[in-house]
Amino acid sequence: MKDTIQEFQKTKNFLVCVDSDGCAMDTMGVKHEEAFGPRAVDVWELHSIKDHFLKVWNDINLYTRTRGINRFKGVVATFEALEKEGIEMPDISSFKKWTETTNELSNPSLERAIAETNDEQLKKALEWSHAVNRTIEEELAGNDKPVEGAKAGLETANNVADVAIVSSANGAAVLDEWTRHELSVHVDVMLGQEAGTKAYCIEQLKKFGYENTHVLMIGDAPGDLSAAEVNDVLYYPILVGKEKFSWDRFRDEALAKFLDGSFAGDYQQQLIKEFNDNLK
Repeated sequence: MKDTIQEFQKTKNFLVCVDSDGCAMDTMGVKHEEAFGPRAVDVWELHSIKDHFLKVWNDINLYTRTRGINRFKGVVATFEALEKEGIEMPDISSFKKWTETTNELSNPSLERAIAETNDEQLKKALEWSHAVNRTIEEELAGNDKPVEGAKAGLETANNVADVAIVSSANGAAVLDEWTRHELSVHVDVMLGQEAGTKAYCIEQLKKFGYENTHVLMIGDAPGDLSAAEVNDVLYYPILVGKEKFSWDRFRDEALAKFLDGSFAGDYQQQLIKEFNDNLK
């Protein structure tokens, strides 16, 4: 398995792009509940509003239409939601500006911005992001497992299509998880947050000569749908709380429609409606 777009080679006429956290790997809930939210409470010293902060954090990052938002944008969205409630929050204005202007929402990009500006808010955000990664690596190791049905779905897909991981998660963590659980054998290229946004990654992969109707994004979050729509490719949802059903349906029904050309149109619209209705 390659880990850059430049190393990737097209071998089939169809391409299936797959998100990792919450889609193929059952890691999203535990990461937010045990790492992302709690480390934000620690770094920004929010212990006085801890319970409420964590509830808002989980709503934004797991259970509503911002599910799957990039970690840095998740901080900004949570802080803004709490400020709207009248809660006084630490100033993250320069960090927010960075999230709106950087072309890469990743630790290396944040490190480059800090080298240029020496901004204290950016330093705090990087401290948080490193703390999250440490928690995931040191305390959550072994808590990850594939979503039920994902492995069989990926294997079936890779028999007929090139398969790319397209994830906004830390690339090293994704590689570790997919390798340990033997999912990576069914993947041709792995693109984590360091490779660019999901929309950018799909755009670059399309340049290998796939027709739009021959590219499918599998995801569990609105950002995955958006990345597909921006590139005018197809989308298959993994429904929160119905993950096994979703992967079984992909393998037994949707993949054949993708291959025979009947996925686009009514079937696609039915899936998108079901996906939107499933998120509050």
